[in-house]
Amino acid sequence: MNQPHEHDLPPARHRLLKEHLMTEIRREERVERVERQEREEPQRCRRWLRPALVAAAVAAVAAIAVTVAVPSGDAAQPQASREATALLGHIALAAEHEKAPAGVRDDQFVYIESRVAGLVYENGGPGRLQPVHEREIWLSVDGTRKGLLEEDAPDNGHVVLGPKNKKADERADTYYRDLAKLPTGTGAMRDWLYRVSAGEVDAERPDRDAAAFTFFGDLIRESLMPPKASAALYRAAATIPGVEVVHGVKDLTGREGVAITRGSGTERVQLIFDERTYAFLGEREYRDGTSAGGSAILRRAVVDKAGERP
Repeated sequence: MNQPHEHDLPPARHRLLKEHLMTEIRREERVERVERQEREEPQRCRRWLRPALVAAAVAAVAAIAVTVAVPSGDAAQPQASREATALLGHIALAAEHEKAPAGVRDDQFVYIESRVAGLVYENGGPGRLQPVHEREIWLSVDGTRKGLLEEDAPDNGHVVLGPKNKKADERADTYYRDLAKLPTGTGAMRDWLYRVSAGEVDAERPDRDAAAFTFFGDLIRESLMPPKASAALYRAAATIPGVEVVHGVKDLTGREGVAITRGSGTERVQLIFDERTYAFLGEREYRDGTSAGGSAILRRAVVDKAGERP
């Protein structure tokens, strides 16, 4: 869902999001009626409903801005913070209305251009943060063809990527055709996310929610995902406990956005989105409160062969 930075949303997007907002307000009115009836008839079996952010919605209408919320879920299903849930609702709606690439063939490649930096370790010493540098990757659409990595860094200057390993677990199935097969319902996507990421949970890293959030970040970073699956993934992320929002975050190229974040132990990852278009900009990583690098996504496209640029 990488798009050029826009200062204003197009009229069609305004109408779409405004309609979504009014639907949420009407739904909230129904919630209030149900809650009023429950207070008057306490003996009845109650169904828990999570209120939407009405105050924020009303303020958004007054300012001719747009605020949306993710539909309420099951009471037994944990959630991210309310602000994170609302933001992920924005992002999911934008992703859902993205145009899928037309006529993608199995023999083509997904091209992703980015700027990256990470920690490098030498001779057992402490990690040293690399300078920000260019990275380009070509991934086979169906995973059966060799891809390519070009990165301005030692050992990654020109790396031929092997085709999909049929014996690998589902975490490695992030090729375009694999992602097109993912569930498009929020509950089913959440179940899949937790089931597949469970392979990273052990005695040393017992946090299932942290594993799910890490896998979620992996999925949106260097991949191209069909709109319906992308929207379901963002809505599923809104059910991960501990997910929060950080404002005024900059990616490695200096673009400012808003971040979805979750910490685990001494590590924290910020997934950064444009506040106007909700395009994914990149990520920042921190360990013990110190920058550990990150990435900034510049372009995604489909090309005919590895090494070709759009």
